[in-house]
Amino acid sequence: MQEIPSSPYYFFWERVLDRVHASGTAAWLLLAAFIGGGTALGAVFFIELIAWVEKGLFFHLPKVWPGLGRGWYIVAPVIGGLIAGPIIAFFSPEAKGHGVPEVMEAIALRGARIRPRVVVAKVAASAACIGSGGSAGREGPIVQVGAAFGSTLAQWFRFSESRTRNLVAAGAAAGIAATFNAPIAGVLFAIEVILGELTLRDLSSVVLSAVTASTIARSLLGDRPAFGIPFYATRSGWEILIYLLLGVLGALIGVAFIRALYFTEDLFDHWKFPAWLKPAVGGLLLGAMGFLYPEILGLGFVPADELRLGVPLHQGLPHVFGSGFPVIEDALLGNLSLTLMVALVLLKLAATSLTLGAGNSGGVFAPALFMGAMTGGTFGWAVHKMLPTIAAPAGSYATVGMAAVFAAAARAPLTAIMIVFELTDDYRILLPLMAAVVVSVVIAERMEPESIYTLKLVRRGIRLFRGRDMDVLASVKVSEVMNANPVTVSPDIPAASLGGLFLQTNSHGFPVVDANGNLWGIVSLTDYRRALEGRRGNDPSLKVGDIAVRTVVVAYPDETLRDVAQRMAPRDLSRLPVVDRKNPRKLLGVIRRNDIVHAYELGVVRRGFAVGELPGAPPGTAEARFVIPPHSPLVGKTLAEMHLPETFLLIHIDRGGQAVLPHGDTRLQSGDILTLLAREGDAEALERLWEKLNAPPPPPPETPPPVR
Repeated sequence: MQEIPSSPYYFFWERVLDRVHASGTAAWLLLAAFIGGGTALGAVFFIELIAWVEKGLFFHLPKVWPGLGRGWYIVAPVIGGLIAGPIIAFFSPEAKGHGVPEVMEAIALRGARIRPRVVVAKVAASAACIGSGGSAGREGPIVQVGAAFGSTLAQWFRFSESRTRNLVAAGAAAGIAATFNAPIAGVLFAIEVILGELTLRDLSSVVLSAVTASTIARSLLGDRPAFGIPFYATRSGWEILIYLLLGVLGALIGVAFIRALYFTEDLFDHWKFPAWLKPAVGGLLLGAMGFLYPEILGLGFVPADELRLGVPLHQGLPHVFGSGFPVIEDALLGNLSLTLMVALVLLKLAATSLTLGAGNSGGVFAPALFMGAMTGGTFGWAVHKMLPTIAAPAGSYATVGMAAVFAAAARAPLTAIMIVFELTDDYRILLPLMAAVVVSVVIAERMEPESIYTLKLVRRGIRLFRGRDMDVLASVKVSEVMNANPVTVSPDIPAASLGGLFLQTNSHGFPVVDANGNLWGIVSLTDYRRALEGRRGNDPSLKVGDIAVRTVVVAYPDETLRDVAQRMAPRDLSRLPVVDRKNPRKLLGVIRRNDIVHAYELGVVRRGFAVGELPGAPPGTAEARFVIPPHSPLVGKTLAEMHLPETFLLIHIDRGGQAVLPHGDTRLQSGDILTLLAREGDAEALERLWEKLNAPPPPPPETPPPVR
């Protein structure tokens, strides 16, 4: 019999648990406030830790080797990478990158459960990265820390999944509120990005957590906004048209940020180099950039007093190092020259891509605001010079530019609008803010359907809808699994010839196409049997066109398998011809019921692979990744031609950073990364199989010389 603890603390916590689980509103709100307070204290500690690391690397250590001078700008980011790299690689891989996608993934796939060690790892790795000059924001790490804190408490109290989601969102909202002194923006961020939907049950606890975090952060860090914002004034009603143009420019920069970041990440991910050393390599490249660009811009492009080359190292950090808040404030106040702002848009884009793409830890919120401020400042300087009586000074455009670029990258328009509104505390800026942000988001979605947060999940095969993972079939397109080279028949051939064709292909139906290759109809095994039962099947005058169905249910290549399956099921159809939307008679392929079932099975496996859980795989199942070399005999082969033994399964193909759903007609290319699964758990067997698949074909037997 289990012994019952007699400690009074045990009975105290049991009563607390019972009270919270009883859904007492007061107890629930008290817990939300506790999460907000804990996140705020964590944010303050994190900000102070960054400052401590920065002072140590750029003030104290240079005194040890003063002869190195500005060379410390190269050494310091490498040191930061050498600290953060092992933490991420060996302790907590979730700490890699900007953190928000990991929170979204945990909510969608893991019941909002985040490992407690993420808090320690994220704080340590991000502080080492940002404090050493890494171009990243502190908001993403604080959001992840707050979310992990809320998840840890929920797991400790053994809450349900819905309540755990709520506390994770409360921690995320507290993170934004504590960083920017913007509680409303924190709430909107949690709803727009983390949860993806709003319910009244979620709102009260999220709001209280954000308010608590902002109140505590203000008392400890000072009651002032994150930036000093200039007074906003509208010169003319026509100025709103100028802000619409700024929204277009913000969309271009936001999409460029997304693509540059993931392009660099792909380069480092595909590089065969120890993962724990990659952040140091990124730091080396960043340090070289920070060392060189002030020297280059100082050759007459930018005023010397803006480059800060002669001040102590810790006061004159390169503009692209760290979160860049002081540089953002200079742009908002109109204290930066045009040439420097133009250069910093591109330099910050490259610096952030090198930092986070190399596998370091930090957020993308501040870099997006940085690039937005420089973009808006540049645009505002130009239009103010051209239209001084209509356009406001550059600082106003820099303020709106922050929201436009962030909204384009994160697809969080309400958060972008509200955070700038809370920073300015001026309702008159709302109209230009809304105009620029809406235009920016609409254009950005046309150029790049996924945000900087969701793209990371989509590349893992995870698609979210309202913060939840979509059905597997809703994440796969028809074009991914259809047979692009189906067997077709002409309406003019004898119907009697279909019998042998059905047996030969083991198929149950064929598209019927005319002489021009256009879709004419479809003929199935049922149609052929009906003709035989009517004793007309052997009639030589009976053509395929006489028994085929002319009214055809079709599919389109850009549809999801979920839509197609819902169309096939009520009619009990086994296949659908796939046609072009613009030309419904142009046959592109055939989608079969078996293809959908196979896609579902592989989709489940691929999703499990993405989150580290293989459904149905026994414990100890072995898995390995292999890259197809340029001269491999696999190049150009289809998966069906690989003839994999039944004990092995190909579960994932990574092609240039994009996930490819494997099916029999998938043709392999050089550089493809294949993930193979050994069902019997033999890792060595995977290596032997790969060597066998890549072995060159045996030479043809020598032909003996003819006997004379």
